[in-house]
Amino acid sequence: MAQTMVEKIAQRYAVGLEEGQEVRSGDYISIQPAYVMTHDNTGAVIPKFRSIGANKMANPRQPVYTLDHNVQDKSEKNLDKYKKIETFAEEMGVDFYPAGRGIGHQIMCEEGYAWPGTMVVASDSHSNMYGGLGCLGTPIVRTDAAAIWATGRTWWQVPPIVKVELTGELNPGVTGKDVIITLCGFFNQDEVLNCAVEFVGDGIRFLSIDQRLTIANMTTEWGALAGVFPVDDLTFSWLSQRISFVESRGLAGVPSDTDGSGKHPRLNQANLQKLQQEYRTFRAEEKAFYVKELLLDLSTVQPHISGPNTVKDMTSIGVIRNRKIKIQKAYLVSCVNSRVEDLSEAAAMVKGKKVADGVEFYIAAASSEVEQESRKRGDWKTLLDAGAIELPPGCGPCIGLGMGLLQDGEVGISATNRNFKGRMGSRNAAAYLASPGVVAASAIAGFIDYPGDWPGTETNGMMKEKMMPAEAESDIRVIPGFPETLQGEIVFCHQDNLNTDGIYPGKYTYLDDFTAQQQAEVVMENYDPQFRNIVKKGDILAGGFNFGTGSSREQAATALKYRGIALVLAGSLNETYKRNALNNGFLVIEVPELSRELKDRFGNEKLTLRTGITAHIDFRKCLLLAGEKKYRISPIGIAAQELIVSEGLENWVKNQINL
Repeated sequence: MAQTMVEKIAQRYAVGLEEGQEVRSGDYISIQPAYVMTHDNTGAVIPKFRSIGANKMANPRQPVYTLDHNVQDKSEKNLDKYKKIETFAEEMGVDFYPAGRGIGHQIMCEEGYAWPGTMVVASDSHSNMYGGLGCLGTPIVRTDAAAIWATGRTWWQVPPIVKVELTGELNPGVTGKDVIITLCGFFNQDEVLNCAVEFVGDGIRFLSIDQRLTIANMTTEWGALAGVFPVDDLTFSWLSQRISFVESRGLAGVPSDTDGSGKHPRLNQANLQKLQQEYRTFRAEEKAFYVKELLLDLSTVQPHISGPNTVKDMTSIGVIRNRKIKIQKAYLVSCVNSRVEDLSEAAAMVKGKKVADGVEFYIAAASSEVEQESRKRGDWKTLLDAGAIELPPGCGPCIGLGMGLLQDGEVGISATNRNFKGRMGSRNAAAYLASPGVVAASAIAGFIDYPGDWPGTETNGMMKEKMMPAEAESDIRVIPGFPETLQGEIVFCHQDNLNTDGIYPGKYTYLDDFTAQQQAEVVMENYDPQFRNIVKKGDILAGGFNFGTGSSREQAATALKYRGIALVLAGSLNETYKRNALNNGFLVIEVPELSRELKDRFGNEKLTLRTGITAHIDFRKCLLLAGEKKYRISPIGIAAQELIVSEGLENWVKNQINL
């Protein structure tokens, strides 16, 4: 069967596959990514690394540390934290980029870590951005990062894969940010939730690399786990220009990994020539299967604004500027829209003008290199002359850190990637997202605005869902210690979007001495206080869709495990919840058809219901029998089985380093 681009790249970085095994969507695989990036959260990963008994890196060339989140904080405490991370990097021989060099994701692209056709992970949700260069970038959690440091490996379940075809060409004044805002607002019914997106179509050739990086970056907010563009002539041209630039710059600031040749360890002609020879090998095959196919005509995209406080609501500039929504703050910062093109676009909008009275306009380059180039072009000075307030290259107000945060009652318009309530300051503020040009124009006008004639033509987009071809009956290998079969009564909790606070109340999260028994006693307390009295050891919990959404607390998985729940079956699972569950040796499986049928049969009157249905799961044949009906489940591959047998990722790592 033909493979998609995501499947092909995953195959290249999978280890321990069965002979002849082809990686498919749904497979649990062990991966050895080319690189793993951590930023300020490196400080939290270090104790995890040490607690599992590791004292050296499996491959010092694999991790990359970039300090970028809290760079405005010059307190002794933060500077000490940064120094400890730098010292640890020196001890371990890991590539390290200090505060001020820029945002980690931008560095990963500028320094050639995010190389086309490779798989690169980061303990940050916006690692999707690497897909703008044809690199499979996807987020992991901190425990995964520690595991990769110690063993070079972690696990990944290949997600469902969606094809997004971009046709036509953007009109003048319309940007890549408008494309992703349109995708988030037009396809706003979780069409790509927990999927990997592959962009295709003749419209791609008109999108610059900066625009592709912007679109790929915000596939995170669209709900996707990755957003990957194909490798084409524009990719090669961009890489060639980067190679010329680093050759002129020299190796100053490039950490380690040099062979004495005087060449950049990644950005060099030999690597580019190799890529040009092999890139066709990781292109999607013609008959590859996609669970959905979406189409967007770029010529019908117009400038839109997201929000306030959600990316799912969008309003065209032609409509919203007539509302004269007054703003107090404007932001051109963050990893999604602070590159050279973005700063140039904003500078053109403010040239010869002044920021409106009562408005604060903050700018921060995505990296020191971007700022240097922007200064060279004169764009940075133009922005400052207009009254912009400069911040150091880094994350800052995008994540509610440093100066310039939104205060109670304020309205902000931002070229960032998230406008969640309270993220950029007060929960009582309103945050809108827009392109750099719209942000700059609004800063000048004092209200949300953008010049030009925008009649508000209808966006041309459509979606097709596909049926997976019937497969032959599976017969996968089951390792010693993992059950071939399992059975238990189904207990049904109907609620969709059941969040981690409902499963494990936040007030217990930071009680470090809370025992396993205590976790079991409070599980599902905020969802249904009777849950713990209704369920029995060995029960199988069946949930709704997007089970485990919300915060990343691991106890939302462990508390169910400690209560004796054998496993969770859900219509769909929040990806972070899934990672936390398996990382703690707790199995969770998506069975959307079962969830729908239980909802139809039992409704939603009872929060927790014993169904009387016994589920029989055959892991070898990848089948679930519930009542009289059979359901196919994704293969629980060796990578996932090992986590269950080992009682979690940390124990698995300990076993690996003690081999």
